[in-house]
Amino acid sequence: MPARRAVRSKPPKKSAKSAVPKRALRPEDLLRLVVVSDPRMSPDGTEVLFARKHVGEKNDYVTNLGIVSAEGGDPRQFTSGGKDAHGRWSPDGSRIAFIGEREKSRPQIHLISASGGEAVALTKFPEGKIRAFKWSPDGTRLAVAFRETHPDWTACAKKDRERNGASTPPRVIENLYYRLDGDGYFGGQRHKLYVVDVATGDHALLFDQDEPGTFDFDWSPDSSELAVVANPHEDAVLRPWRSSLYRVNAKTGRAKELPGLPEGKKGAVRWSPDGKRIALSLAAGREIWGIRNFRLFVCDAEKGTPRDLFADNDYCLMGTTTSDVADINIAANLFWHPAGKQIFFQLGWHGEQHVASIGADGGGVVLHTSGRQVIVPGDFDTEGRRLALTVSDPLAPPEVAVLAIQRERGAGFPACRADDTGMADSGRQGCLPHEEPRTLTDVNGPLLAELELAMPEPVWLDTTSGTKLHAWIMRPPATRTLEASGSLEKSKHPAVIEVHGGPHLQYGETYFHEFQTLVAAGYVVAYPNPRGSKGYGEQHCLAVQANWGGPDWEDVCALRDHLKQQPDVDAKKLGIMGGSYGGFMTNWAIAHADDFAAAVTDRCVSNLVSMAGSSDIPLIRGGSWESNAWDDIEAIWEQSPLKHFAKVNTPTLVIHSEGDLRCNVEQGEQVFASLRHRGVPTRFVRYPPETSHGMSRVGPPDLRIDRLRRILEWWEQYLS
Repeated sequence: MPARRAVRSKPPKKSAKSAVPKRALRPEDLLRLVVVSDPRMSPDGTEVLFARKHVGEKNDYVTNLGIVSAEGGDPRQFTSGGKDAHGRWSPDGSRIAFIGEREKSRPQIHLISASGGEAVALTKFPEGKIRAFKWSPDGTRLAVAFRETHPDWTACAKKDRERNGASTPPRVIENLYYRLDGDGYFGGQRHKLYVVDVATGDHALLFDQDEPGTFDFDWSPDSSELAVVANPHEDAVLRPWRSSLYRVNAKTGRAKELPGLPEGKKGAVRWSPDGKRIALSLAAGREIWGIRNFRLFVCDAEKGTPRDLFADNDYCLMGTTTSDVADINIAANLFWHPAGKQIFFQLGWHGEQHVASIGADGGGVVLHTSGRQVIVPGDFDTEGRRLALTVSDPLAPPEVAVLAIQRERGAGFPACRADDTGMADSGRQGCLPHEEPRTLTDVNGPLLAELELAMPEPVWLDTTSGTKLHAWIMRPPATRTLEASGSLEKSKHPAVIEVHGGPHLQYGETYFHEFQTLVAAGYVVAYPNPRGSKGYGEQHCLAVQANWGGPDWEDVCALRDHLKQQPDVDAKKLGIMGGSYGGFMTNWAIAHADDFAAAVTDRCVSNLVSMAGSSDIPLIRGGSWESNAWDDIEAIWEQSPLKHFAKVNTPTLVIHSEGDLRCNVEQGEQVFASLRHRGVPTRFVRYPPETSHGMSRVGPPDLRIDRLRRILEWWEQYLS
């Protein structure tokens, strides 16, 4: 796949403190980073509501809602509960509803006037978890996904046991879906769909026919029904492709399945503004792990009769770009334009992430943004003229922005059009110009003005099988200075290859604190999107199906060999690291090569046989492997790094969280035990049960910094 010309995104507006002398970034700068997310345009298009998260005084995260004018100016804090999120304007713009947790373990939906004032709890749910809610278009009701906590595990039950000296009861489990990393253990409890009366706060159960509890929903324009994607089968966790699309009466709960949709995993259901069609994401076939493309389908709201709008392209709605400044939301992000003729969506491709659209009746994919940046769209104003966004690039975490959507009568949406090799630049095919996103906030400006950051250089490398590998290389600032002076050969640096998790995610054009930390410490950092990554078409992902450690390892080797040839890299001081699937590849690398002076394997995969029963995501035959863990282990054991550890001699730092439900801590334990048995220099850093698989992104702030410092210590010991 050929490379294309990259366009540098516009940087965030400069802070008034931009004259401060630059300094090297430190791990502790993580404490000053502010994360903005979930931008929502007011119905009249004048303001943007967003969530703002920062580190609090008690080593916790404080999240409140903020509002900024769509014309620019200083944003203002709108709520102060400290655990406020998922803010949504009422359809008439007079009120804002949000999820707030004023009482521990009892989140409720609160209402507040759009002009400010005191927030009032609307709902009266028992102890549990609210996953999401949506206003009805007439503004009288909310549809809410809520999961009640089992009576044995409520805070009240725990206090009663402590008072009476009673033991913690056992968990009785009969279904494989009883836990989820970052969500904890919930047993047989499931999210159910409730309708809440906005006038009284009363809630009523509407729909509970989704076994995994991961359904998605949307209101009909007349507020009489909801479209719901759900999987009611008892073995749904083992057969996620059996999900269906339903129309559910908003008063009676009577559900009608829409016919004709192909078998496949479904999500992101959205009803058209005229009520005649329903859009959704769908990975046709027996998709499980994200290997196949999630495509955009539209069906008739009465008859079904689905149409694949992505039939003529190779895009995936789940092409998520990973970062470490926020948790990853691996979900399709799509929505109708209010005029009802186009469907907009978030599109990840070649490390970038942009706003795109396609006609509801088909046609070519149109891009509304371009350049080296990662954009997450929120929603439109009522007229569809302004779209709320967050925008980030390699030098700046996300900021709130707005995009003006230009329309001409009969001409659709003038913007750049995608081509077969990637996202075409504006004007490349004679497209009419479109406006660039206008950044509205600068929450990290004061910190960024102090820091000397590194801009990654994209490269496309040939592999031994003739494919192209897309990767990025970041060089320490001193190296870049020497390069400009022509004396690069006099300064060689150790280098570290970072491999992302998934494997069906992508690295890309966004801020990554860990990368900048390593570069600031003097390391060249290289990070690839090997085969298996999203953003390069379905075949790129399918290449690793039942073949982890095959084409993907070949791609990592291509980057390794490229680094060895760089005049500013010390070929004898190469390191490799990664988390989750990236931990798998780190383990695979030290088992199959001796090129690396040291390694860091984080929340890793080491033994696919044992992981089949210890992960929150079951290993299902027909997914990534045609194997199981009891009578057909040969294939998954052959692809387990541990099987090949007999000759490993690479010093390895093992990092794992005891609360990791995705890659259980036993995966890291096996790496540590096997290497120590063989006398290989190894250190095992076990983080406590209150951490999770996503600790490097959303773990306790002090432990995230501790992790970075231990990584730096390891590289200092073995790469210096």
